[in-house]
Amino acid sequence: MDLDAVRTFVAVADAGQFQEAAADLSVTQQAVSKRVAALERVLGVRLFTRVPRGAALTIDGQAFLPHARELLRVAERAVASVRAGARPLRVDVLASRSAASALMRGFHRAHPDVELDVLMLFEIDAAVAAVRAGTIDATFRAVAMPGKPLPADMAAERVIDEPLELLTGPAHVLANERSVPMARLAGHRIWMPGIVPGTEWGAYYDELTAAFGLTIEATGPNFGSDALLDTIADTPALATFMGGGTRLVWPEGHGLRRIPITDPVPVYPHSLLWRRANPHPGLEALRRHLAATRTAAVPAVTWTPSWAAT
Repeated sequence: MDLDAVRTFVAVADAGQFQEAAADLSVTQQAVSKRVAALERVLGVRLFTRVPRGAALTIDGQAFLPHARELLRVAERAVASVRAGARPLRVDVLASRSAASALMRGFHRAHPDVELDVLMLFEIDAAVAAVRAGTIDATFRAVAMPGKPLPADMAAERVIDEPLELLTGPAHVLANERSVPMARLAGHRIWMPGIVPGTEWGAYYDELTAAFGLTIEATGPNFGSDALLDTIADTPALATFMGGGTRLVWPEGHGLRRIPITDPVPVYPHSLLWRRANPHPGLEALRRHLAATRTAAVPAVTWTPSWAAT
């Protein structure tokens, strides 16, 4: 059913005249007549009868009028639901305790007027597909990992370089160091059961270990961050890597140490990915916020994988 024809029918019913309805709709009287006639053909009934002062609703017209008004209200609500800025900005941050999550909290504090939906998608392929399909508006990822170039209809901006830190228990041989040069990590057991082949962080650590002769053990089930912290605290021979922007809390008795890594500082490159044609005003506000808050606090001597987008 043609909504313009329904809208014209309602205008004629309200005005009581084809000519006045045409003026209200900014169309010709002939156009009004054609629209009403077309609607009558679709419905199979007459909606108006001519009277000396204009047009009057027939019994069928009177029956159809409240439904016509509801059709127009539903159509208006449907359009409003997807109008730019009318729905929440949907952003994937991968993990709730990540640096990207902290960036989104900062954005929310600075822009409380922008309604947000924050979610966590595991795989980069699923995140990119969701952005392209319009299911989400943006995702924080490391791009472009080997073998997975960014589609042409998507854009990316580097938003934060997150330094890695070494996390040890209190009895680890490096626990009391104020910082650790990268070269000293060779030979130490780095345990990271959360590394999954095919992920962007898997590709990151593959190149990191190859570049500096490190050994990362990804054995054993991944029971989450709490179990990882318990094991690192209780096992002097093990250490793990942690992003400097990752927020974790552990019992005081664990005595865990977060130690900066230097010479060079390995940084994890976080980028914001979005679809170029996305008109949501909240997305532009997020990009401006991230650009304004990006700092140059990371030391000049850093390491990032060769495939990381600049």
